[in-house]
Order: sequence, then structure tokens, then C-alpha cells
Amino acid sequence: WIANSLDFNKSYDASVFETTIRVVGGLLSAYDLSGDKVFLEKARDIADRLLPAWNTRTGIPYNVINLAHGNPHNPSWTGGESILADSGTEQLELIALSQRTGDPKYRQKAEKVIVELNKTFPADGLLPIYISPDRGTPSYSTITFGAMGDSFYEYLLKVWIQGNKTSAVKPYSRDMWETSMKGLLSLVRRSTPSSFTYICEKNGDSLIDKMDELACFAPGMIALGSSGYGPGDSEKFLSLAEELAWTCYNFYQSTPTKLAGENYFFRDGQDMSVGTSWNILRPETVESLFYLWRLTGNKTYKEWGWNIFQAFEKNSRIESGYVGLKDVNTGDKDNMMQSFFLAETLKYLYLLFSPTTVISLDEWVFNTEAHPLKIVTQHDGEISGRSDGQHRPNIRLRGRKGGRFIDDIRIH
Repeated sequence: WIANSLDFNKSYDASVFETTIRVVGGLLSAYDLSGDKVFLEKARDIADRLLPAWNTRTGIPYNVINLAHGNPHNPSWTGGESILADSGTEQLELIALSQRTGDPKYRQKAEKVIVELNKTFPADGLLPIYISPDRGTPSYSTITFGAMGDSFYEYLLKVWIQGNKTSAVKPYSRDMWETSMKGLLSLVRRSTPSSFTYICEKNGDSLIDKMDELACFAPGMIALGSSGYGPGDSEKFLSLAEELAWTCYNFYQSTPTKLAGENYFFRDGQDMSVGTSWNILRPETVESLFYLWRLTGNKTYKEWGWNIFQAFEKNSRIESGYVGLKDVNTGDKDNMMQSFFLAETLKYLYLLFSPTTVISLDEWVFNTEAHPLKIVTQHDGEISGRSDGQHRPNIRLRGRKGGRFIDDIRIH
């Protein structure tokens, strides 16, 4: 079907971000897992249709493009601005596509975004969710590790892992990520009376005691990055990851259905309370449980994952699949199974109960849609924003030594 029927020549306004992480990432992952070049050819086809989105004054992409006719633009509701997560979460896929095809143009587009953002990267590494594609500077808007911010920070770490942690990629990945983690620490608070650790949002100088379930990717990200620190900081960040995972697990345990709402508010003396009360089968908490199980070997994370799976089985399972809940307090069902439930939620649950050699973290890096990509060493001189990038990359597949919104539901 992929070879004979999959046709991207459609007059459809597509999200550049969602199409990159779901379609380009999925096809590249299928290629890495199977070796069948039909997947690589299709990944290149769809990526070529997306690429004009990066043709802006700064290289920071527009977030929407028509797959048949081009015409890149930003949604009207952003006021013409680009979204941080949507613009800064394409590096893994486009770098991988350049590595697999030998054509540097994809990597150049993705890496130019990060080079541009690095020019005015703040001391705390925290960027607002709206960025001007014309000026390359952030607009006054919310800072968050939840919706519209999340995966930008995730990819700063994962590009370093994808490049096999070499010095070539560190300045535009790991170094920026560590700066952002200093900023994250400034947003960490603990609730009363139960001392749940959570990550605030920030507007100007004001902190907002609110955390999205989307931000529950952060415990896994922090745990994954903790081993790159020296012993003291490594332990500190791993401990923080474990504390945040406990909070995210309690997002689930604190409701009558044992499924998490979309976001939570924290108030003095009241711990946490559900804000937006739907559940659309999101993966972020089980993603973090997967990483923490792999990195610590603590079976508690498997137990928590099993409890969440059982809650999905009880509340969301129907004859034809799974559906979300309109309200986690009442259990009222909606009528939609998001694609990320299969791509991410069930995949991470499956891997949580699989041998650690299945998609080993020494050989693979997961994109933000849970599609595993082979780790490939990136050498000096291969960062596109700092070189002419006209050479074909020297690719060696080997083990290393060491967002979001959805298309169907947008909140703004």
C-alpha cells in the first residue's frame, strides 16, 4: 500500500510539525527497522513538500503548508507568529533524512533554526511559545514545558543523542539543553500539603501554578539527559525526574476514573486539582515511566504503567478500539481514538514490559511521536549553520557509548 497507494499530492493545508513528526518520522523509522527503500523514498517525497515552509527571512519556518501547492503561512490565531514547538521540533527527522539520503538540504533547514535561536538564547534557556519568523526573536507570550513549548526542549537533548554525543553537535544541542534545564529548575515548585513536585508556567515575571499533562514528558527527558552530567548533578536531575513522575502518576490516581485530565492547577493547602478535564489518550506519562524503568531498573514504574493501562482498559476500551473521555470525573466517553494512542501510548506501554534489548536506548533515539531512529555519529564540520554543508555525510550506524497540540483539538 505504501508503494502503490500512498499519495501526498493533495491540496491539504498540513501542520509542518505534525506531518514531520508523524509522517516523515514514521516513514524513516520504518526504513531504519526494515531497510526497505520505499519508506525512504516516501519520506523524501513528503519532506520536499514541507521544505518551502523554511524559506523565511530567518529560516524559522511557517507552521502550515499546502502539500500540493505550497503557500506556507502561520495560523491566523497566532497573529502571524510561529510556534516554538512547531518550529523547533524537526531536527531529528530532517537530520536523519539527510544522513540516509546523502542530501544535506534537509539538515541545513532544521539546524539553521537552532543556530538562529541560539543567537539570542536567554541566560535561563527558556523561550516563549511565539517566535517571529521574520525577526527570529520571541514575542511576549507564555513560557511552558507544556503545549506549544514542550518538544523544543526535548529535541535539544535528543539531537545530541542522535549524533552519538559528539563535540560536533554539542554546542547546538546538549549545551543549549543544559541552559534550559537551569531555567526549568527556576520553575519547579512543590505543593502543600503533599509536596508534589511540579513545573510552573511563566508569563513575564509571574509564575502560574499550572502544569499540563503534556509536560509529563519532562521526567523522561530529564532522566535521559541526567547521565550526561557529572555525578552530583546527575543524581540531582535523576531525583527531580523521579519526583515529577510521581506527580504525573498522581494526575491519574487522583481522579475517579484513574485517568489524567489535560492540565492541573496547584493551590496552597489543596495540592492538585483538574483544570481541563478531558483525556484524549495522551502518552507523556507512560513515556516517562518507560524511560525511568529503562534507566533505573525500578519495577515501581512498571506497576504504575500497568495501573494506567488498566484504567484505559476499564474506561476507554470499546468494541472497535479505544476512545478518550470528555470528563475524567464522570467517565463520559468521546468518539475518537487519536493516532498517537497507537504510535506512542501503547508503544511505550509495550516497551515498558519488553526486554530492555528491544529498541535499545544505546542504539536508537525516539522522536517526539515515539518513532525510533537509529543513532548515527555526526562528526565535526557537519553542523549546517556553521559550514557550507556541501559534502556527503560519512554515515556509520552504531551504538552510542553512553508537543503538543494535536490537529483535531487546539486550545488558544
